[in-house]
Amino acid sequence: MRENVAPPAASEAPGTTDAAAPGGFSLGMRLAGAAVHLYTASGTVLGLLIVLAAFEGAVVTALWLGLATLFVDGTDGMLARRFRVKETIPWFDGARLDDIVDYLTYVFAPVVLLWTTGHLPDGAIGWTLAALPLLASSYQFCRVDAKTSDHFFLGFPSYWNVVAFYVIVLDVSDLVTGVTIVVFAVLVFVPIRYLYPSRTRALQGLTLDLTGMWLVTYAVLVVQLPDPNPVVVALSLGYVVYYSGLSVWMTVRGARRRRTAGSVESGQRG
Repeated sequence: MRENVAPPAASEAPGTTDAAAPGGFSLGMRLAGAAVHLYTASGTVLGLLIVLAAFEGAVVTALWLGLATLFVDGTDGMLARRFRVKETIPWFDGARLDDIVDYLTYVFAPVVLLWTTGHLPDGAIGWTLAALPLLASSYQFCRVDAKTSDHFFLGFPSYWNVVAFYVIVLDVSDLVTGVTIVVFAVLVFVPIRYLYPSRTRALQGLTLDLTGMWLVTYAVLVVQLPDPNPVVVALSLGYVVYYSGLSVWMTVRGARRRRTAGSVESGQRG
């Protein structure tokens, strides 16, 4: 028996096919949007592989996988904007997916790696230090203002993967590792505006170039383990200094501008 089929809407043009999405996007664009989300979601698999490599003692493999997660996270937003995923797949929350992936790959997996490589002390102190990044980042990832409207991260953006990378490459002591973890866990709650390299407009070209160079130094240092070249280490840490310094400077400058604007507005009202 044939089912009743509603007649086409009057606005539909003759010859319309299923290739056109309700919002006017082609099937290809919708598939591209889905592929971008799948690309982002692949980070969860990479996070699992990092954890497995950590427990198997394959530290170098874990660090290579960490580099892969950095590449995925650094490119998926650009692809999402290119293929307009918010419009082609409006019912899917890509930002939430990105947060889930980032928590696994930037927070949870690096903490596991620090634990399995013996860079955290045994006993209650070690457990406490391992818990700090997990708890602090849980708070940060749930803040509605964690990413500002002008594209900054508010508070230390949970780059625990970078912290773990340097702890392993530099082979620092348990004491240094512990102090570092405490400091950065506190910085999660300090309202410094950190650069969002792919979106912060100020000095964006320079920042992206230096970020690319940092990724190269990451790969070189992994190849050189366990004896990294001091020059490469210095170049790599130079980017960290640039990123941190520029973030603090822009935070201070922004605060001054807001105070000035507030004073002007108060004067006008008076």
